[in-house]
Amino acid sequence: MVTLKEIAKECNVSPTTVSNILNGKPKVGEETKARVLEVINRRGYRPNYIAQGLRNQKTKMIGIIAEDIAQFTTPEVVEGIMSFCEERGYRTIVKNLRLYARWNDSWFSNETSYHSILDPVMKELDSIMVDGIIYIAGHARVIHCFSEDFRIPAVMAYAFDSNPKIPAVAIDDKKSAYEMVQYIISKGHRKIGVIGGKADNIHTQQRLLGYQKALFENQILYNPAWIRYARWDKDSAYREAKELLKTDVTAVFCMADRMAGGVYQYLAEKGLRAGEDIAVAGFDNQDIAEYFVPGLTTTALPLKEIGHTSARLLLQQMEGEEPGGKEDGQSTQILIPCTFIERESVHRI
Repeated sequence: MVTLKEIAKECNVSPTTVSNILNGKPKVGEETKARVLEVINRRGYRPNYIAQGLRNQKTKMIGIIAEDIAQFTTPEVVEGIMSFCEERGYRTIVKNLRLYARWNDSWFSNETSYHSILDPVMKELDSIMVDGIIYIAGHARVIHCFSEDFRIPAVMAYAFDSNPKIPAVAIDDKKSAYEMVQYIISKGHRKIGVIGGKADNIHTQQRLLGYQKALFENQILYNPAWIRYARWDKDSAYREAKELLKTDVTAVFCMADRMAGGVYQYLAEKGLRAGEDIAVAGFDNQDIAEYFVPGLTTTALPLKEIGHTSARLLLQQMEGEEPGGKEDGQSTQILIPCTFIERESVHRI
């Protein structure tokens, strides 16, 4: 196997110069860099990152743990993390726990099952000496992931950890829902129904607070009869739409685009149309939203930004900096608002 010293000798440069080129460090001429990279590619040289880590106490590797890579929110968060890390010379390794694929949603409160999958992954990442770990949750909640004595720098993305030392980056659900409901009100609607997710879900709770804040500021009385809870899917929202539209609401705020699909279906069966007879708004801006007829007004999740911010906080820890916003021993919590997407599903009355 070819060594770094052999590459340096063939290129008539020092081993340090070859190392600097491999690690993306500046102060190497373009001609020299091109010559060295050509020899590296031709000779098939591959750096031994583990050996480098033993010498330098750093592997320049970040571990990414995803609860389930198939969750629609996860790939963009991963992309945000990877792009940030790559720009700064860090490599990433992704470990997919496949929790939803294994157990659907039955594992949320089963700590034994959860840790039977998580703990071996944690040990593996520790054994290959990753410099830091970012955990990506499938949905926002408080997770018992990192122990109080966890020694590797870590960040929780899209949720919150029970360990107060672990920084978290998540969606500003309250502010984003508030902005959506303010928009619906600006169109003249004052009887606004809600189809939320599960009642005990953080996303549901925070979005409902945003809804209530918008109503309060516009002197609209809160009506509990206008609030229905579903399971984040089309079928359950369809059933709730039947009940909700028995009231006199003129608009429906759905806390997920998939649930808006259930409302669209029910309206169509009743000879009604979103954006003309009943205003409908969603949340998530999934790909399906722009293909609804009419196009669904919704709000786009800041997934790549969550990834970027999580990686930035992690690198700050790894470099010995205190993540911004930390006070009185509390963990850093950064909430990022969504982006409003206006289409044709909310009409003026």
